[in-house]
Amino acid sequence: MSLSPTPSIGLLLQQPLTMEQNGVVSKPVAVIASISMALLYVAVLYAPTLLLRLPPPPSFTNYMIRRFLCAVVSSILSLFISALILPVQTKELFRVYGIRVDHIWQAVVFPLSLTSLVYAGSLFNKSLLLLDSWREHRSSGGSLSFASCKYVSQRFLAWLSAISSNVLAWRNYVVAPITEELVFRASMIPLLLCGGFRTYSVILLCPIFFSLAHLNHFMEIYTKQNYRIKKALMIIGLQLGYTVIFGSYASFLFIRTGHLISPLVAHIYCNFMGLPVLFARRNGIVCIAFIMGFLGFLWLLFPMTEPHLYNDRIDNCSCWQGHCSAAKE
Repeated sequence: MSLSPTPSIGLLLQQPLTMEQNGVVSKPVAVIASISMALLYVAVLYAPTLLLRLPPPPSFTNYMIRRFLCAVVSSILSLFISALILPVQTKELFRVYGIRVDHIWQAVVFPLSLTSLVYAGSLFNKSLLLLDSWREHRSSGGSLSFASCKYVSQRFLAWLSAISSNVLAWRNYVVAPITEELVFRASMIPLLLCGGFRTYSVILLCPIFFSLAHLNHFMEIYTKQNYRIKKALMIIGLQLGYTVIFGSYASFLFIRTGHLISPLVAHIYCNFMGLPVLFARRNGIVCIAFIMGFLGFLWLLFPMTEPHLYNDRIDNCSCWQGHCSAAKE
C-alpha cells in the first residue's frame, strides 16, 4: 500500500478539508497549533525559573526531576490542545493518538527489527569488541566456567543497576522519548492530517517542528560549555540534522502503523545506540556491514510497515488512519 493521502481519522473524516466543511481543521490552524506545541514543549522547561521564580534546584538530580515534570506537563497540555481542535469524539482519542493494545507485538518487534538494520555496523563492531575481550580472557588462562558466567551476570546486573539510578538514563530512555512522541507524533500528526496535508508533507513538517524543540540546546552549549559560537553552531547543526532525519522516520512509522509505540521503541533504541558506526579503522568489514544493513533497511522499509500488519482488515475499522478499510478495498 502506498503512502497516499490519509483517507480519514477514525473514519470520521472522508472528504472535507476546511473548518467550514463539517468542522475539519484548517491548514493555518493545524500549523499554528503544531508550532505552538513545539514552542510550549521548550518554554515549559524554563517556566519554574523564569515565570514561577523558583530557586535553583540544590542538585543536578533535582534539576532534572524538575525538567521531567515540566516535560510531562507540556505533553499533557499538547494532548489537551489537540483534543480541543480535532473533530473526533472523546472515545476515539486514544486511537487517534496511536495508544492501542491490539497488534502491539507487531508494533514493537517489526519497527525495532527494521531500525536495528541501520545499526548493523554498530552491532557488528560491538560483536568484534566482545570477541576480542573473550580472546584476551582465554589467552590469560581463563575459560568458560560457572564462575566466569556468574561474574559476567553480576557485571551485567551492576550495569543495569547503574543505568536505572542514572538520571540522564531516565531522560534519554524514558522521559524524553515518551514526552516527545506524545507531542510531536500523537498530538501533531493527526492535526496536520486533519488539515488536509498529504502524508509526505506531514513526514517532512513534523521533523521541522521537532527540531524547534532542540534549538534551546544552542544556548546551553554556548553558555554552559563555553564553546565558541562557530563550534556551537556546528554541534547544533549536526544535532538538528539528525533530529530531522529521525523525526521523518518516526513520523513515517506512526502514520504507517497507527501505533505510538512503534516510533517510541525506535526512539529509545536510537537514543541507546547513538549515531550509527559507518566504519572502523581496524576493520573494513564494519563498513560493509553498515552498507548491507542500510540497504536491507531500504528494501524492507515499506514491506515491514504495511498497515495491514498492524490493523484488522475490517470494513468498520476505527484505526485513526483508516488503513484497515483501505487495505481491504
